[in-house]
Amino acid sequence: MLSIATWNINSVRLRIDQVLRVLSEQAPDVLCLQEIKCQEHQFPAQALADLGYVHQAVHGQKGYHGVATVSRLPFREISRHDWQDNGEARHVGVEIEGSGLVVENVYIPAGGDVPDREANPKFGQKLDFLERMARWADSLDRPTLLVGDFNVAPLECDVYDHKALLKVVSHTPVEVEALGRLGDAHGWVDLGRRFIPAPERNYSWWSYRSYWRQKDQGRRLDHMWASPDLARQATGHRFVEETRRWDSPSDHVPLVTEFDL
Repeated sequence: MLSIATWNINSVRLRIDQVLRVLSEQAPDVLCLQEIKCQEHQFPAQALADLGYVHQAVHGQKGYHGVATVSRLPFREISRHDWQDNGEARHVGVEIEGSGLVVENVYIPAGGDVPDREANPKFGQKLDFLERMARWADSLDRPTLLVGDFNVAPLECDVYDHKALLKVVSHTPVEVEALGRLGDAHGWVDLGRRFIPAPERNYSWWSYRSYWRQKDQGRRLDHMWASPDLARQATGHRFVEETRRWDSPSDHVPLVTEFDL
């Protein structure tokens, strides 16, 4: 049995105690973090190693973005793609030794506030990022798990109000179509919806403002996608919503999937 978790932590140094709590309570073998917001030498490596997560691949940068994968199982880092072609730290890939499993940890750009490529270059960068990922995925030929903050809620039931959010970045048709092309490129299986079928509620992100008001205005922005053969070995999937109610939480919650490997 192998357990893998993913979580946009929104500053790993600020929330290291919460990371350690999730690791203690959920006990995944591998944890993929996004938006660590630190350089590699600033990453709280020792605190994680003390809990048994001694294998670490950290792709960081100063103050923004950044991803890290930590594991109790040996792995080797195999890639750091720059699908935005601007030097931002948004991806790290590892191969779990002895399993042949590749875990790709990605933080797809949010895309700014205006869903228009001409008026908002960040939106265009997001779409380009997804298109480059689709070309990459088209050539994959190994059991792969793609996880992270995709910053797209693809299904109508993945947001609290489909009609209200059609023109809001993260749920616009052009983003959903771009994510769909990425999904089709490798035949990825969306584990979140395999185990929690639509239209069941399955949010992973709430803005700080709306959650504070106790309104369930969530979106499913975080995902775990598996190669078809790997997906058949998945035995369970859950989202750990209680973290969103902890003191000074991340605006995202962890996802965890178990595999019979």
